[in-house]
Amino acid sequence: MSDRLFVATRKGLFTIERGKARRAGRWAVTRTHFLADNASIVLPDRRNGSVYVALGHGHFGVKLHRSANGGRSWEPCAAPTYPPKPEGVDDREPNSGRPIPWNTELVWALEPGHRSEPGTLWCGTLPGGLFRSRDRGASWQLIESLWNHPKRREWVGGGAELPGLHSVCVDPRDARRVAVAVSCGGAWLTRDGGASWEIRAQGMRAAYMPPERQYDPNVQDPHHMVQCPAAPDVLWVQHHNGVFRSTDGAASWREITTVKPAAFGFAVAVHPEDPDTAWFVPGVSDEQRIPAKGNVVVARTRNGGKSFQVLTKGLPQRHAYDLTYRHALDVDETGKRLAFGTTTGSLWVSENQGDSWETVSEHLPPVYCVRFA
Repeated sequence: MSDRLFVATRKGLFTIERGKARRAGRWAVTRTHFLADNASIVLPDRRNGSVYVALGHGHFGVKLHRSANGGRSWEPCAAPTYPPKPEGVDDREPNSGRPIPWNTELVWALEPGHRSEPGTLWCGTLPGGLFRSRDRGASWQLIESLWNHPKRREWVGGGAELPGLHSVCVDPRDARRVAVAVSCGGAWLTRDGGASWEIRAQGMRAAYMPPERQYDPNVQDPHHMVQCPAAPDVLWVQHHNGVFRSTDGAASWREITTVKPAAFGFAVAVHPEDPDTAWFVPGVSDEQRIPAKGNVVVARTRNGGKSFQVLTKGLPQRHAYDLTYRHALDVDETGKRLAFGTTTGSLWVSENQGDSWETVSEHLPPVYCVRFA
């Protein structure tokens, strides 16, 4: 069970640890990194203990850093870079007509490769590109087969003005089988390590589209997609419209209509060994984007979405307007310990699968990503 968290925020990266001495059993901030820099995502790589963080420097671009010692020191590594846009290519976001920039606006996904490929990392970005590194981030290659796919030109912006690739699921059975999710562009799967792709969003429903296009797989807005490591054919998606589940490796999806108290949200986590157990942090769609009735809750299912429990113990239940972003909920490798952070700088940890929660902080910067080391 991990006693360390990394929390990426609007104003830096934080190490949170569970005390073993004077504050035994309590979680607290023990180290700050890149204070005041915009840390969009953090990845503790359990294969070798390295930690990666992506920083957004606005006009100065995106930077990646790597630590080999748990965050005590850092070294820069390469950032994913797009090739020059070919002359004559008219690449525009369909709704706004805005030109799609061929440069990395945001690192929105950062995941380790398969255990058989210890140097491999995957990275998703705004404006919807997927990159792979085979040398621990020293260099990156754009997966051109997906970027050049004709359907990519139909992807649209959701909450962000540009399409964004935010979820990468590497099948633990096969390094060549990788699923990704795009907002708004559905879910995609490669069976050959990125040489070719097929859309895998059949069954998702987009209520924001005209009736004749609501089940169009290429316009779906999955907010986050996760895969159960012990049962990789089971994937969960928190979608703009609600919750969807696949039990056939993303070949089809079923809408879950039993989520309480609301179906909207961004974050989802699945138990590493039990594919029927998953957690969500619901909110009110669309313009409000706050917890229902100002109560922060976690929704948990233990039976594959047939029913949900609303978990509240230790969470604020009056005038709390915290929103949890897609990467700001995590479960550790045991499936017992969870943590989530919010846009108002709150951070909570549970030691019992969400039955009760401990407040770690109420004063962090807005939280983008929470991950157990």
